[in-house]
Amino acid sequence: MLPEDVKTLEEKGISQETLKAQIKRFETGFPYLKILDSARVDNGILALGEADQKAAASRWDEYLSHGGEVFKFVPASGAASRMFKSLFGFLEGEANEPKPGSDVAQFIAELPKFAFYAELGEACRRLYSKDINALTEDGRYKDIVAALLRPEGLNYGNLPKGLLKFHSYADGPRTPLEEHLVEGAQTATDRNGTVHLHFTVSPEHRQLFEAKIAEAVPALEKKLGVTYKISLSEQKKSTDTVAVNPDNTPFRENGKLLFRPGGHGALIENLNDIDSAVVFIKNIDNVVPDAQREATVLYKKVLAGCLIQTHDRIEEYLRRIEAGDYSIDDVRAMIAFMHDTLNIRDEKMKQLEDVDLVLYIKDKLNRPVRVCGMVRNEGEPGGGPYIAYNADGSTSPQILESTQIDPANAEYKEMVSKATHFNPVDLVCYLKDIFDKKFNLPDYVDPDTGFISSKSKNGRELRALELPGLWNGAMSDWNTVFVEVPIATFNPVKTVNDLLRPAHQ
Repeated sequence: MLPEDVKTLEEKGISQETLKAQIKRFETGFPYLKILDSARVDNGILALGEADQKAAASRWDEYLSHGGEVFKFVPASGAASRMFKSLFGFLEGEANEPKPGSDVAQFIAELPKFAFYAELGEACRRLYSKDINALTEDGRYKDIVAALLRPEGLNYGNLPKGLLKFHSYADGPRTPLEEHLVEGAQTATDRNGTVHLHFTVSPEHRQLFEAKIAEAVPALEKKLGVTYKISLSEQKKSTDTVAVNPDNTPFRENGKLLFRPGGHGALIENLNDIDSAVVFIKNIDNVVPDAQREATVLYKKVLAGCLIQTHDRIEEYLRRIEAGDYSIDDVRAMIAFMHDTLNIRDEKMKQLEDVDLVLYIKDKLNRPVRVCGMVRNEGEPGGGPYIAYNADGSTSPQILESTQIDPANAEYKEMVSKATHFNPVDLVCYLKDIFDKKFNLPDYVDPDTGFISSKSKNGRELRALELPGLWNGAMSDWNTVFVEVPIATFNPVKTVNDLLRPAHQ
């Protein structure tokens, strides 16, 4: 290893052993997961009736009223450039008019419906001394798109998604950041009227987020009657992963090792720094305006209430075990809970007796808990809920991406084809043990669940290493409950034209 490499590792806080392990991983690859079945209603996914929903929502309100801790955690570091892929293609293409029926044609035709329309009009007048209508009449469609995307205009092609204007209101448009503040006030206000939110951001966008928060918070606090405590963090350099050449030798630029961000799985470190028993996790772009939020608010409370109900049972059983105060019937109830609620199965349990069985139950129950909303599959992209095998031979609920499933396995292909639900990234987590001590979340990551992708840098091919995904392998050894939630709670904005959907108008 070169002296310069040692210095680079020290600056990033990465050990030489970690670097060697990453390069070794490129050589060995990642194994596909062994799957028992896809999760479905009554087979790993709970579908709650109205009475159960009310009971769960009530339990959440009770938790908050008794001083329960809660945070909202929002990965917000994603750039918005992918939202505008079709617009960039048009801007850089030869045609001066959008193709009829194309995404770009729809964008131009429905421009007045976008929350950024007024601001875009101002940019057009500033840049071209003409408004949008005049530019349209002149066929200057590329100028309009350039005013939206380019730095001299609104710079939407380079801004983070969380700071774009998504929704229109009488008192002015709102960004996803602001919608998360409002949703947090409606679902995660503690007994003292405080709403704790944490956003993970890119270093280059941090000042922009800080400025928007400073601008938005006073008015929202006054309007909603809450106090916001907002924190920001960046993906840690120590979670970056080394890039390699196609032959798995380290990729170098000007003689220096090239490291890349390790993907959203790196954020398990950021989540681990939050001191709260309960944490909501939701993507930055899955927000709706006030008039469309009723289902979201209800099911946020339902999921959180399910989490507390589940934790209530876990705490009861663990306290009995700690005190040695349990009967044979209690142990049977614990096993039934593991089977029926946590969907943990393990043939080894049949061979364990007495103290060994109780210690096994204690080990399985004493870990972080998450309740994950699952939406009926209606063609939207996303990973899915499965029952998968763990390294110890047990099975448990896991959220898997397609890259983790062997495409050559006919049985698995059949499971995928019959999958009924997908993951909208709508989680509520319990991160402390029964003694109110934080779990160390990196201890529960399955290192075998990352993946390798092919990229390029300055025209040179490279291989990149993605860490186990935040809600995939990074939470592999958590206790998990899947709950069906309606499609109305899932309204992501992957392309700019998604903002034209009814849920965003």
